[in-house]
Amino acid sequence: MSLTPSNTIALGTEAPDFKLMDTITDHLITLEEVKGERGTVIMFICNHCPFVKHVNEEMVHIANEYRQLGFGFAGIMSNDIKKYPQDSPEMMKEHAAKHQYSFPYLFDGTQEIAKAYDAACTPDFYLFDAELKLIYHGQLDDSRPGNGIHSNGRDLREAMDAVLNNRKVNEDQKPSIGCNIKWRE
Repeated sequence: MSLTPSNTIALGTEAPDFKLMDTITDHLITLEEVKGERGTVIMFICNHCPFVKHVNEEMVHIANEYRQLGFGFAGIMSNDIKKYPQDSPEMMKEHAAKHQYSFPYLFDGTQEIAKAYDAACTPDFYLFDAELKLIYHGQLDDSRPGNGIHSNGRDLREAMDAVLNNRKVNEDQKPSIGCNIKWRE
């Protein structure tokens, strides 16, 4: 497993727009359709990465819990599917059903959206406020495969809880760490 940290992105950066195929519904989905009243979480994830597998269950819990509180969620998969066919749209659909994703699981086949977000790894978590300005970009929590820490989503939850309680999100944010995005050559 390679350890790739997320890139540092300036807080306040506006969320890049997108229109991507949702592999669950086979419909094109835009950022505006994903946007939540209180905030929006964009997650760069994939099927095969052990770091994503490690936090999958907690990601689903967070999405189910916080969607009801006014947050929108989307997972985006940007890996090169020629080299990683287990991340193909067909496999994404199966993966989403198996893990009961309650959020769109979008296919970024051109990798343009990953580049627009400056995504580096899977998983890579972005939280935008109601105006789609970046307020959190970092890890889900301190758990990693094999480190003995149970995934609880603490870091992302604390950022969303700050929004819910009209508090400023802590700017001391730990980068996510995971597998690098599998870029096409």
